Amino acid sequence: MTRRINLALQGGGAHGAFTWGVLDRLLDCEDLEIAAITGTSAGALNGAALKAGMAQGGRAGAKACLDQLWQRMGAVGDMRFAHWLAGFDAAPLLTMLDWIAPFSPAENLGQLLSPYSYGPFYANPLRPVVDGFNFAEVCAETGPDLFICATCVRTGKVRVFSGAEVTTEAVLASACLPNLFQAVEIHDPKSGRTEAYWDGGYTGNPALFPLFAPDLPADVVIVSINPLERDAIPRTPQQIQNRINEISFNSSLLRELRAISFVQRLLADGSIEDGQMKRILVHRIADDDLMRQLSVQTKLIPIPHILAKLKTAGQAAADGFLAHESAAIGERSTVDLAAMFG
Repeated sequence: MTRRINLALQGGGAHGAFTWGVLDRLLDCEDLEIAAITGTSAGALNGAALKAGMAQGGRAGAKACLDQLWQRMGAVGDMRFAHWLAGFDAAPLLTMLDWIAPFSPAENLGQLLSPYSYGPFYANPLRPVVDGFNFAEVCAETGPDLFICATCVRTGKVRVFSGAEVTTEAVLASACLPNLFQAVEIHDPKSGRTEAYWDGGYTGNPALFPLFAPDLPADVVIVSINPLERDAIPRTPQQIQNRINEISFNSSLLRELRAISFVQRLLADGSIEDGQMKRILVHRIADDDLMRQLSVQTKLIPIPHILAKLKTAGQAAADGFLAHESAAIGERSTVDLAAMFG
């Protein structure tokens, strides 16, 4: 019996290789049909790769397209420098300096300069990665629905791109960290103006509401790459920055999960009748212990051997979910939202 699920893929830079591993395992499950994907930043790239690959050659095509995506990501180098030092690989030097100094040269420069300071030297290092997609396949009518999230700089609101709106610019906008990359400008037919966009993680990491459509299944599997909790109080500059990053990029997701929890309580106590609002079943695949060990710096330096380890960790996490929690699909949530927000 085929079970239909939706995927919600978080952003988190190079840590998105964890999601690569999760998707690799989920695609092996012939009885799981991916009906829709919502993704932000690295989640948007993973979602686009899966959708394009499915159009190319089904599940095997999706796995191959994901492999190709992360091969291209592994060739980017250090995203803090690559956008303005074209042709110079600063990653080895910066990786070494990150261990020696509390702040790397890139961090110091990031506090003094904006991405607009580099003039003709500026180039978005992710453009060659995203240009590797065949967008006729990414936007194909067949396969899972795909939703890409970005933040409108002017309004501070989330914009969700879908269908033919999913372009190179939309994916770049979803992954546009404002202290590293120039805002991505895209025409908005609703406002009738060209809007500037930053990373979608500020307003939807990822946005869940596109998955509430009546024709989509109730089950939402969140692939989380930003740990929700840390017991230890951060004390060093790096630890403080790590935790600020995690809180910022989890806040929008937690707001939507709280709203889902509220609706679940109303349905459970009969305050609203079944059918008036959709009963969402929430699941989560994550390895918070691993992610707590990693620095925010590794999100910005896609080193191939770290990407490979993250993929392996994602495969293991997916295996655990499939073995112990997937039987609940279609029946109940495996994330206890009442306990989370109690």
